Amino acid sequence: MTPPEAKGQRSNAPPPQPPAVLSCADPAAPIGLRVQILTQRADFLRAASARRQATTGFLLQARARGDDNAAVRVGFTCSKKIGNAVARNRAKRRLREVARAMLPLLAQTGWDYVLVGRPQVTIDRNFAMLLQDLACALARVHGPAQSKNGVLK
Repeated sequence: MTPPEAKGQRSNAPPPQPPAVLSCADPAAPIGLRVQILTQRADFLRAASARRQATTGFLLQARARGDDNAAVRVGFTCSKKIGNAVARNRAKRRLREVARAMLPLLAQTGWDYVLVGRPQVTIDRNFAMLLQDLACALARVHGPAQSKNGVLK
């Protein structure tokens, strides 16, 4: 027979595990930085006509909204070039997880971001490399603007 536990002794029970699925509204995000999901087609079109930064794993489209809302909004899209529905959904899941991990740390308030999956690469690329791709893309988007010939604007 096992004696009852005395106060102050450690339990043999495993520590609580974090949930398996986390939403983009990460509670560990810095105070005031809320990440919302883009759903309206018009928002995707406005982001597509703004800044773009290509990476090996995906394309990042970003724009400053210019409104008083401090939330960061993010959208995800994958065309049929990615593959069938299973492949597109997998690519979007990977992009959502990359955004959940990096946007609360590196995004600027008042911006919209759209991550566009690339055929073959988004699904097959190492996840750590996708994280690095997003960090580099955000640094370039928020850095000084350059013209096509490389001169600072």
